[in-house]
Amino acid sequence: MIDFELTDEQRVLQKSVRELCERVIVPNARRWDEEEHFPREIVPQMGEMGLFGMEVPEPYGGAGMKCHDFVIALEEVARADASVGLTMASHNSLCTGHIFLAGNEAQKQKYLPGLASGKVLGGWGLTEPGSGSDAGAARTRAVRQGDKWVINGSKTFITQGSVGGVFVVMASTSPEKKAKGLTAFIIERGMPGFRTGKIIHKMGLRASDTTELIFEDVTVGDDQRLGDVDNGFFDTLKVLDKGRIGIGAWAVGIGRAAFEASRRYAKERVQFGKPLGDFQAIQHMLADMATELDAARLLVWRAAWMADQGMRTTTESSVAKLFAARTTVKACNAAVQIHGGYGYTREFDVERYLRDARLAQIGEGTDEVQKMVIARELLREAAEVG
Repeated sequence: MIDFELTDEQRVLQKSVRELCERVIVPNARRWDEEEHFPREIVPQMGEMGLFGMEVPEPYGGAGMKCHDFVIALEEVARADASVGLTMASHNSLCTGHIFLAGNEAQKQKYLPGLASGKVLGGWGLTEPGSGSDAGAARTRAVRQGDKWVINGSKTFITQGSVGGVFVVMASTSPEKKAKGLTAFIIERGMPGFRTGKIIHKMGLRASDTTELIFEDVTVGDDQRLGDVDNGFFDTLKVLDKGRIGIGAWAVGIGRAAFEASRRYAKERVQFGKPLGDFQAIQHMLADMATELDAARLLVWRAAWMADQGMRTTTESSVAKLFAARTTVKACNAAVQIHGGYGYTREFDVERYLRDARLAQIGEGTDEVQKMVIARELLREAAEVG
């Protein structure tokens, strides 16, 4: 039976994360956005709270929490600043999550403690300049030479690209197999031939570090291979199932920030002699925002609950991400509308929320990819039943 009543421990977690955010993130978020500043200064505090290794078991230095705990905390961080929330989401779900999923014991012992503590930030490299949703078109190659691999190519849109210390990178080891010929490798900052490419300046999430990665004859031992040869894509699908739950929670956090700002403004702003909130049009917008954000959160929590039970969540993860992404963009648009002309200025945070929210419909699988995944799973289930 699914029970979404928060435990006492989860309420303490939620409250503690919210207090941290109100103290060190919210007062600085607008400035970080304007300066395109990656806030390294808050990473140690987040690490001490366990926010960079929430689902990593305690023997590997993590907090040993559940996916439901993770999405509760992530929503709070994204509400405070979507850029910081994206750092937390990608670090936990992608790099750290992939190593925990596919790593051997030696790799887990070597990399997870540093990642879980936040002393080392992680990045994850799948997307390339010529291949976004089409992973099979990847041109980064890893060629085996004896007991070593030589990697050449580039990746783009890499979160933590210039600040990360450990990266999980997908490279083609059997090009003729396309997506089914990808293999994952763990690459460390400082390896000869590996460097950060250009910094990518974005419409939103300007305090999130996003760059290219360049690989020029990067030579690694087979002990840096993560998972089986040519199995990287299949592990990636599992990583993305989990990651999309996180992005759903991240989106809900942004939408919640937009809703709360709009509710405050509707109570304070006076037009035609009465507060905006007295007008039915504004009331209806607020009601739609609250209702749809609640529904999105419940879809995220359902997927998280299933993940905690060890269940397959491919459909539920995509449903949660698709609906949460749509919902937060709609909520942020409504927030700007409620604020009127002020909503279109940098004097109020709702314009930033809208810029940040737009990535929810693109990152970790576009809306179109989510529909494709959902439809494929529905038809597969129908075939099994029929």
